[in-house]
Amino acid sequence: MPETTHDADGVIADLQRPDGPAAGVVVLAHGAGGNRTAVILRAVADELCARGLVVARIDLPYRQRRPKGPPSPSGAAADRDGIRAACAVFRGEANGPLIVGGHSYGGRQASMAVAEDPDLADGLLLTSYPLHPPGKPDRMRTEHLPSITVPTVIVHGSTDPFASPTELTDAAALIGAPVRIVEIEKVGHNLNPEKKPTAALTADAVDEVLLGRVRS
Repeated sequence: MPETTHDADGVIADLQRPDGPAAGVVVLAHGAGGNRTAVILRAVADELCARGLVVARIDLPYRQRRPKGPPSPSGAAADRDGIRAACAVFRGEANGPLIVGGHSYGGRQASMAVAEDPDLADGLLLTSYPLHPPGKPDRMRTEHLPSITVPTVIVHGSTDPFASPTELTDAAALIGAPVRIVEIEKVGHNLNPEKKPTAALTADAVDEVLLGRVRS
């Protein structure tokens, strides 16, 4: 699975292409403390690419500006613009559907971009969606969820402090499209893909829900 780096038009990404014809494109953004080389992004990308998808792991605009540190709330709209730019750049990599998403903060911004622009992507993939800050369930990040109209896969650790399984199930019911929640047992926000079958279970759900491929 050859990998190349794209750095143009404000988009920085590591691009993985399958050996044969591509069935679709996936654009993934990293969490608040990470970048495009994050362990969870690499694990999911490797698995999706092995199943015939082109995967672009992008650095969000705030990470392009500085190598460390969290994003600023004032820069969130610019980060969503970066996700939109990446979708535009990589959509032509395959004739199949374009799926956008990412881990934690990156996934949240992707979900907001899809809510704002329903034509941005054909599917949404969220790993460890940060439903609320840890210990603050009164600060739910759900306002935009009813505006999401594309099929969605949410991968969640059963002990993630950013959402309990019940809280996540209730929130997912707000999305106006088919949703599959993949719960990874006894794991937290990082989804521990090096020790858990996180990537394979994620790809299974992408196959079924976002690509409509029937598993044999």
